[in-house]
Amino acid sequence: DVQLVESGGGSVQAGGSLRLSCAASGYTYISICMAWFRQAPGNEREMVATLWDDEGRRTARDYADSVKGRFTISQDKNRLTAYLQMNSLKPEDTAMYYCATRSLTCYRGERYYNTWGQGTQVTVS
Repeated sequence: DVQLVESGGGSVQAGGSLRLSCAASGYTYISICMAWFRQAPGNEREMVATLWDDEGRRTARDYADSVKGRFTISQDKNRLTAYLQMNSLKPEDTAMYYCATRSLTCYRGERYYNTWGQGTQVTVS
């Protein structure tokens, strides 16, 4: 089974930066979608960014409008760790951040993902 473990959350002042990591194990997929979601209290879980990778032959990224130009999703060469670089953070970015994965295509809806990490809290003041 695929397992995901997030890290890197914390508290930061507005305008600051954080980098979240998502360590993956147990992959057997050739085509992988890695995604970051977030959920603030009282809100639904929303997609932040997705990264589709076909063993490095092709990649595609998608971002929520609210984070475009500020956040960057990436992964290391062996596809075992995904990252979310978050710059110019705003108080409205405060949420629990989750990474998720699935084989083949990326989707924006959380219901398409069957493997999730435990989450890491990001607080921007």
